[in-house]
Amino acid sequence: MVTEHIQPTRLGTVVCDETTPNVMEFSFVVEGGPSENVARRGQFVGVSTESGLVIARVQDLIRVNRYYQHAEAVREYQSRGEPLRSIFPTDRWQYTVAYARVMGLWVDGRTLRPYFAVSPGAVVRAVDEDTLAGFLRLDLQNGLYLGTLGHHNLEFKPSIERLLSKHLAILAMSGAGKSYFVSVLLEELLSRTKEQGRIGIVLVDVHGEYSYLEKASRKDLGLSEEDIEVERIRGPHFQIPVQSLSAETLGTFAVDMSPVQIRDLRRVIVSMRRQRHHGYSLEDLVEYVKGDETISRNTRDALIGWLVGLHETGLFGREASPEMKNIVRPGKLTIIDLSDFISLKKKQIVVSYLARELLHLRRQAKIPPFLLVLEEAHQFCPESRQELALPKSQIETIAREGRKFYALLCLVSQRPVRLSTTVLSQCSNQAILRTTNPYDLEHIGRSSEGIDRAALDTITTLEVGEALFVGEVVSVPTFVKIRRRHLEPMGVAAGLLDALKRADK
Repeated sequence: MVTEHIQPTRLGTVVCDETTPNVMEFSFVVEGGPSENVARRGQFVGVSTESGLVIARVQDLIRVNRYYQHAEAVREYQSRGEPLRSIFPTDRWQYTVAYARVMGLWVDGRTLRPYFAVSPGAVVRAVDEDTLAGFLRLDLQNGLYLGTLGHHNLEFKPSIERLLSKHLAILAMSGAGKSYFVSVLLEELLSRTKEQGRIGIVLVDVHGEYSYLEKASRKDLGLSEEDIEVERIRGPHFQIPVQSLSAETLGTFAVDMSPVQIRDLRRVIVSMRRQRHHGYSLEDLVEYVKGDETISRNTRDALIGWLVGLHETGLFGREASPEMKNIVRPGKLTIIDLSDFISLKKKQIVVSYLARELLHLRRQAKIPPFLLVLEEAHQFCPESRQELALPKSQIETIAREGRKFYALLCLVSQRPVRLSTTVLSQCSNQAILRTTNPYDLEHIGRSSEGIDRAALDTITTLEVGEALFVGEVVSVPTFVKIRRRHLEPMGVAAGLLDALKRADK
């Protein structure tokens, strides 16, 4: 029995005007009656040619009716109280013209640059799912199920290789669904098997939004009952071992330490390491500096001030807590919960140390490949001066060099304009949710490859939970409706009204 090949739905016919069809654009008259929405803005369409399938995306739709082209005539009939439709067959002359931009030429399972214009009169059809998945470079077998393609019944499943191997930035205004999308991404990464390849995840949780994942299980994710590995470390329980820190590292925490102060502190640390083989504290360093007469008084007072200030943060001790080698394991999620800290400096010290140590250990292959997810990334690597953000240099180092060692970043920010251009430009993949601030949009446009003005304009109209993916993860900018997450935080107010009702019980 021969199975008949069913062609995709016919959408319309290519027409010509003074400038189209050309290599990059064409327009077509949409099939169907005036009330039918056969084609939609953002939809992928295809035109079959002898050289391959030309794949385009609908950029705009315009309704045309020659009876309503002249305002004077319409106004005249209105003044008589007689609508045009009662006199003329206006419905028969109404049609829709779709304007499409060519995305590429699909030939024998690979994408080529378009090099010819489609012919007027050519049939425009929907693109079948298998072809569209191949064209967008999706991995329908082992990819991460993040949502559904806009205006298509195709699951958006990018490969973990394409999505994460060259860093990812998640950008949106407050309330557009950034944290929700991060939750979906974490669920997908946690549900992967050894055969599919698992990555260690370290999540810096600034507001405590992800603590609910601590009790999650594979059963919650629709998998076997075997528990997934999630560890939550609260900020006050984080301890940085003083003995492991060089004078230069301590100098980055203190910010304004001069070269002379660092030189003297280096000598003090060398002496302390010789004398204290079992570790020492900042208090021990302070006592040593107080008794060292070779250090000038001004330098000694300054060093004591810096060291006492760091000691008062409560983040430094004789031993590491947690042990850095233990927080990164394949398939494990470690949540660094900084919601107990009000002080931004405390948060920055933790992130600075964490970024430095993780990259150092990964370079030495002492920990497996990892993904560092950084919420409120603009607080830790801003575009502003270095001294206003302690972890900036470490994060920029991971952004520049980490991909060689599979030390990977996922930056989450609601203010892209405040995020370091150096870091953002190194994120070859971006998931952009609704953003309306013109300065943020301009910053995104400057730092994102492959995003055009039309896509930027569309970002302002995205609904909550919709995202535009750009970069190496997909062949062309792609709009995605993020899927529902499997796990929902318990006891979290859905909005202001819900919070008011809970507080008034």
